[in-house]
Amino acid sequence: MHFTINKSSLVYALSHVNKAVSSKNTIPILTGIKFEINESGLTLTGADSDISIQIKVPLQAEGKEIIKLFEVGAIVLPRYVFDIVRKLPADEIEFKKTEKLSIFIKSGLSEFRINGYDVDEYPEIQAVSDKKSFYVESSLLRTMLRQTTFAISNNESRPILTGVSWNLEDDILKFYATDSHRLAVKEAVIENAEEIKISGLVVPGKALKELAKILEDYDSRVKIVASSNQLYVEVDNIIFISRILDGTYPDIPRIIPKQIESEITLDRNQLIDSIERASLIARDSRNNIVKLVTLENNLVEISSSSQELGNVTELVEIHSIKGEDVKISFNAKYVLEALNAIENDEIVIEFTGALSPFMLKSVNQENLLHLILPIRTH
Repeated sequence: MHFTINKSSLVYALSHVNKAVSSKNTIPILTGIKFEINESGLTLTGADSDISIQIKVPLQAEGKEIIKLFEVGAIVLPRYVFDIVRKLPADEIEFKKTEKLSIFIKSGLSEFRINGYDVDEYPEIQAVSDKKSFYVESSLLRTMLRQTTFAISNNESRPILTGVSWNLEDDILKFYATDSHRLAVKEAVIENAEEIKISGLVVPGKALKELAKILEDYDSRVKIVASSNQLYVEVDNIIFISRILDGTYPDIPRIIPKQIESEITLDRNQLIDSIERASLIARDSRNNIVKLVTLENNLVEISSSSQELGNVTELVEIHSIKGEDVKISFNAKYVLEALNAIENDEIVIEFTGALSPFMLKSVNQENLLHLILPIRTH
């Protein structure tokens, strides 16, 4: 194993792969990164019990030489090789295996000798069948993840709620995320997926947040393959694989209210600003409680209070109101996260009762829904 490689290309690749590597893994070899060099380029792989990330650096790209290959080979190096590479002084880095499990690294006047692991002990990324494969634009998938993953549970007592439920039927891809206090639902039309049906495939939220970060660097179609035990995602030269959570996800369509008692339409940014100011006082309370009350003359009152800090009251103009008067208390953090996930400036809040869930939606956009449970204050 002997090659030289452009530093910036290697740093970029390692920055992605390193996200899948944990220094706390009980299996020593999984605290490392697999390097495999051959005539098609350098393949880097990182993995833990939840996700695997693999990226290929080609020998050439856009007419420029990235790698000079002298001898093929493979080794697993400790994850801190990423820190070493980032701090090397020259634009070109040389890797040369000097012994079976030892690598010589040179850049400019800096030289390192790193002990690695036997590549034969590293788990292989399993090939997947294309039977349940479909394609999504990276920008759309990023948006769907951003608008749902924040609503997952961080409580491991119900592991199934720490993930996002993927469902695909009749060309409609739906994501569900809930922590039992709030719910995010996002759906999108997927072309040429009419023969594929996916039901309740729950992917760990932490894995999907890492996937969203990876997709920020890509603007192309994403290939997705779903199986009973893993989700396979491929975009350009990177492969991302996540395990699937065991268990049964809640029946989300049954949870969404069908009867609406009241509805208000208002400006999203004005409501965000008002709740943020109210939460400066509310954050002292255990549930970050903010109150919303409808008034006459197309106004709503946003307020919060604290025995220690004081109180705040603010009026916000609304565009329209239908149905009964509203008086409700809620967790400001939950509402702000939902509002920030909505892209339209005008929103609709639908109320189903003082102690029943209320829903936040975009005006004229039915493919995104946020449902939040109110807080009982008396």
